[in-house]
Amino acid sequence: MTDNPFLQQWNTPFEIPPFDQIKVEHFGPAFEHAFAQARTKIDVIAGAVGAPTFANTIEAMEQAEELLERVAGVFFNLAGAHTNDALEALQRDLAPKFAAFSAETLMNEALFARVSAVDASGLNAEQTRVLELYNRMFVRAGAALEPDARDRLKVIMQRLASLGTAFSQNVLADEKSWEMALGEGDLAGLPDSLISAAAQAAKDRGGDAYLITLSRSLIVPFLQSSTRRDLREIAFKAWVARGENGGETDNIATVAETLELRRERATLLGFKDFASFKLDNEMAKTPEAVRDLLMAVWEPAKAAAERDSVKLTELMRADGVNGDLAPWDWRHYAGILQKAEHNLDEAEVKPYLQLDSMIEASFDVAGRLFGLSFKPLDVPLYHSDARAWEVREGDRHIGVFIGDYFARSSKRSGAWCSRFRAQSKLGGEVRPITVNVCNFAKAPAGEAALLTFDDARTLFHEFGHALHSLMSDVTYSFISGTSVSRDFVELPSQLYEHWLSEPEVLTKHALHVETGKPMPQDLLDRLKATENFGQGFSTVEYTASAIVDLDFHTSATGDPMAAQAETLERLGMPSAITMRHATPHFQHVFSGDGYSSGYYSYMWSEVMDEDAFAAFKETGDAFDPDVAARLAEHIYTAGGSKDAAELYTAFRGSLPNVDALLKGRGLA
Repeated sequence: MTDNPFLQQWNTPFEIPPFDQIKVEHFGPAFEHAFAQARTKIDVIAGAVGAPTFANTIEAMEQAEELLERVAGVFFNLAGAHTNDALEALQRDLAPKFAAFSAETLMNEALFARVSAVDASGLNAEQTRVLELYNRMFVRAGAALEPDARDRLKVIMQRLASLGTAFSQNVLADEKSWEMALGEGDLAGLPDSLISAAAQAAKDRGGDAYLITLSRSLIVPFLQSSTRRDLREIAFKAWVARGENGGETDNIATVAETLELRRERATLLGFKDFASFKLDNEMAKTPEAVRDLLMAVWEPAKAAAERDSVKLTELMRADGVNGDLAPWDWRHYAGILQKAEHNLDEAEVKPYLQLDSMIEASFDVAGRLFGLSFKPLDVPLYHSDARAWEVREGDRHIGVFIGDYFARSSKRSGAWCSRFRAQSKLGGEVRPITVNVCNFAKAPAGEAALLTFDDARTLFHEFGHALHSLMSDVTYSFISGTSVSRDFVELPSQLYEHWLSEPEVLTKHALHVETGKPMPQDLLDRLKATENFGQGFSTVEYTASAIVDLDFHTSATGDPMAAQAETLERLGMPSAITMRHATPHFQHVFSGDGYSSGYYSYMWSEVMDEDAFAAFKETGDAFDPDVAARLAEHIYTAGGSKDAAELYTAFRGSLPNVDALLKGRGLA
């Protein structure tokens, strides 16, 4: 154990995990030691004889799991971003252990009695908020239930943890196993950048020629550009079939059991359904409020999509293709329509969107808004593609930012922000270590990685999350950074996307990969004119997923695929559009319960982000220093120190309505 790096002091710059020393075999013993240490500390808190105070109960609990959080921070980031068979096996073993540990802590009668007896008088505003949230956490975990109900809930939570891990690993297995080889005759319509990325994908998998994998940064451009309808159909069907291929990686039974257990969990806790339980703690509060939002957007989005469908079908007919417009046709003909209506296609834009330039653009915006600077760090990381920067505000160290941008078979799909260490001040200043993980297509050696505009938007989105974590300035890690309501957490990220579209940002950073010249004004104008192009499609595919999620958690489902089909039929889902995330690979909802009943939250936050950016535009300056200062104070640094609605109102003066979203998407 003395050789285990998790049990030693980390003498690395800013105590970054010593990735070059950490081996898979270190995790098991480190977790065993960390669980034991945390249990001992919690037993001491629960068994204390003196009167419970904020210091000896809440602050003591804040520090009880420091080692466990250190080990888990490294392990779970690797499990998502760079896993292997050994890590996956350990993850399956750990899932029920974490659930059991959480249950025994939060259902500990003596501990709950002390937490609920802490006197709030004399506490400052942040402490009062933390105490309130601790009490709520215990109650929602089942601490107030009768013993039999608590025991049953423990079993449910352990099983749900195992199901969520299995779901995620099944999706990753399907993504890793599928590939479509392309010969020279299969490249019709593909831009040079995609051909290069497909060649690199083949090389990464130990082959030659060209490969399309289920990485979004490969398959979406392929669906857009390939003139081979037969290959588009093969690729699309593989993409949407993740988790639904039968055999060991099929997720349908996993989903059915998950939904049933969530329903039982909610009933035990006194709620009529899981959505009511989950939303009681969010800004939306009720399933009815969520449904009102989604349906207010659904009809205008569907109408816009149906208008586009007519145009796309006409283009398909002109191409000599009979039959109905299919899901594998939409993106292809939408690209042709965009070219016809706006004289713009991705192949023209992409050479200006170099990955390194877009990273620099995201840093530059943070500098102009919040006075931050980013200095590259030469430190060992968990993969050669990952890179790190020290983040500073003047002379003050703010934190460490790690970027891991390229797709690989050891990484789950999608893009996300996570942290190796949270910000806090209890016991001394601790600054965060935050990571953005993306799945962009990697260019061949010696060539610059190029992004689509959607890729660049994803980069800005995740960096908005990272800033929320990095800029956090609270005392307690329990409420630091992104520890906020689920339907508020997307506000800082979605708001940050707006600056990517600002002409002065693109003019400075969108430089042609070969000439180094900035994006010309004519192209900027055409790009700006297409901001809301295809919003009917994107809004329909997203909203359908959010409504299916809500329906799953407000009523009995039985067969989840039949329930999904029933919801889509009721909505009148256009046949040429599919859900953004079909149920068997809907990781937001079934890889854990983070976004369960909560996929709507992107749209809920968008209502606010449109209104928040309007605060800048009303001044005539997208970088107005006074508005930026309010944004930093009430949103990016505040964490969960106050109720989300209170934080937003402090920034903007009032809460917005859905009109801001409809206007922003061009659906008003």
